[in-house]
Amino acid sequence: MRNAFITLLLLAFFVSYSDAGKQSSVQGLRYASYESHTRVVVDVDGPIDFTQNRLSNPDRIYFDLETCTVSRKAKSVFRIENDVLKTVRLAQFDEGTVRVVFDVNSTKNFYAFMLENPYRLVVDVYSPDAQKPAEKRGEKSKIVLAEKSLHEIKRIVIDPGHGGKDPGAIGPRGIREKDIALDVSKRLGAILRKKYGVEILYTRDRDVFVPLNERTEMANAKKADLFISIHTNASKKRNVRGLETYFLNWTNDKEATRVAARENKISVKKMRQMQNELQFILQDLARNSKKEESMRLAHSVQNSMARSLKKEYRRINDLGVKSALFYVLVGAEMPSVLVEVSFISNHEEEMRLSSKTYKIKLAEAIANGINSYITQSTLIVSPAADGKDKFLSAGSSTTRSHKHLTRAEKQDVLSNRTIKAGDRI
Repeated sequence: MRNAFITLLLLAFFVSYSDAGKQSSVQGLRYASYESHTRVVVDVDGPIDFTQNRLSNPDRIYFDLETCTVSRKAKSVFRIENDVLKTVRLAQFDEGTVRVVFDVNSTKNFYAFMLENPYRLVVDVYSPDAQKPAEKRGEKSKIVLAEKSLHEIKRIVIDPGHGGKDPGAIGPRGIREKDIALDVSKRLGAILRKKYGVEILYTRDRDVFVPLNERTEMANAKKADLFISIHTNASKKRNVRGLETYFLNWTNDKEATRVAARENKISVKKMRQMQNELQFILQDLARNSKKEESMRLAHSVQNSMARSLKKEYRRINDLGVKSALFYVLVGAEMPSVLVEVSFISNHEEEMRLSSKTYKIKLAEAIANGINSYITQSTLIVSPAADGKDKFLSAGSSTTRSHKHLTRAEKQDVLSNRTIKAGDRI
């Protein structure tokens, strides 16, 4: 008996050792170009670690994928030839390392991260102009409207979280997050389309698996004006309940980190490690991802949900607006938020989520929040003659909300006309 037990231990040891020493293989490479960045995805068939570096003369970025080989079917050179990248090359650098080289045209920042199910390395290389403000240039002494007025929002991508082989969180009674997310998303889309006349696209409209990075890629490719990702929350503590809305940014909040780790399908420890290593580039990334507008959208949606549901239901906890590193929001070229519509792990909230009425109320509240965000009048002001920057926002003493503008003023807003400094708005 003792010998049999030792044999089993040895077998387990050698299996684990074999798995640890097993090399992953690069299966191929994909890329897509957007206004602010180019995204390159390196597909691998297993877990890898990687290091990165940058060299000059000529300018290039490279990644070394450790314990890895190149598949025979993988192409070795990819010609991109845009403003950011010339080519991407991959080759077997040594026996256990694959090197992926990015030949750069022009960039200041890049960001890389690993995703699982399936395994892939995602690299976003940003245009040098990506962080420039969106105002018109050359009008140094004039107030100008933002390049895309909030009143021009016509296309919204709604992202039902999880799907297919990924059920998301599962409640005590067996309700699955992926089903609730899809249901609420479809109801939200129907309301926005019918009531407010915007075009609605979904990252999935049925029970299928869509990788996280492909969701914002869809929104970018369709030139969406907003990106809304719908999820349910979960906690090991069954008494935790409430609503919260997130935008992309660095955070040291433990609960926000836990939620992001769960949605990203990685451990909290790995999540913290990534955030600590990438704190500075995350701050740049958040600026590229329209942080201020995403924050405003998040507050508008959160306030609407909390206010509306508290009128109809008892014990609605408003957990507020938070930020975290959600992979599904990385790379979005439009204001984007992730909405956690109650805790599926809480018995009472799971029962509510299984109710058609509650899901309709949720969808209506989110839609009202989005509409409130869209109808707010936001102006970006370039430096005035005195050299001081000014910013006028809806609700300030010098502005009026869109619904209080005269017909002529509304036409000025919608036509993106330049308004002279000193004009009453």
